[in-house]
Amino acid sequence: MKVDAYLARIGYSGPLRHDHATLTALHRAHLRAIPYENLDVQFGRPVTIERGPIFEKIVVNRRGGWCYEMNGLFGWALGELGFKVMRSAGSVMREERGAADPNHLVLKVELEEGVYLADVGFGDGSRDPIRIVPGPFASHGFEFALSRQDGGWWRMHNHKAGGAASFDFDLKPADEAALAVTCARLQTAADSPFVQNAVLQRHADKGIWMMRGRVLREVTPQEQKDYLVDSAEEYVSVLSEVFALDLPEAASLWPKICARHEALLAEREGLHRQG
Repeated sequence: MKVDAYLARIGYSGPLRHDHATLTALHRAHLRAIPYENLDVQFGRPVTIERGPIFEKIVVNRRGGWCYEMNGLFGWALGELGFKVMRSAGSVMREERGAADPNHLVLKVELEEGVYLADVGFGDGSRDPIRIVPGPFASHGFEFALSRQDGGWWRMHNHKAGGAASFDFDLKPADEAALAVTCARLQTAADSPFVQNAVLQRHADKGIWMMRGRVLREVTPQEQKDYLVDSAEEYVSVLSEVFALDLPEAASLWPKICARHEALLAEREGLHRQG
């Protein structure tokens, strides 16, 4: 970890104390500078939980990443800066599936002010670290909540416009082998949403930008607006202008993105007719 390079990547030059204010500032800077994205999965490029390749991808090559990469990098940086941080497993939409799956990585950070959930890898989640106590909380105008669950689990309830309604997590050290297995499965299995869809999310001044396939969505606490991307050239332009990704090779993904878009429209139309 070259800490100075990481701090330059997120544009942070403030204090580096081991307190809530510094953790919050670093958390916000990371989310503003680095987009959530799964484009390597779409390209068919292997994605890993190993720290070296993640640093090379996000810091050196100025890419984004998904949860294993985003929280992997952030947790590594926090540890190098002297924070007491632990990697824990999360399970997105466990409330629907009824079974835990380590398909999300989160960070537990212990401060004098309390124990916090730090998560820069959920894409459209809280911009701030979350004190791990039950109850509602707000971040950048969006409303969230934490609740206790059976068996030592906690649930983070996302804001109402979120892509996923919730994820569960515990406060134990993550099983790194299980994380690696799930990371591999999510980038190869035909039924994985990360294989099926190109997904990007980035925190901005007014809210959050999200893009799934051809649909670009601007979400604020008050409203959301959708824009349909019309061409491979526009797709590459949106990646650059909205998500700060210089990826001209993403034009090669356009036929697959369009095919998936049309398949989803057909599926929704079929469901509408059945209804």
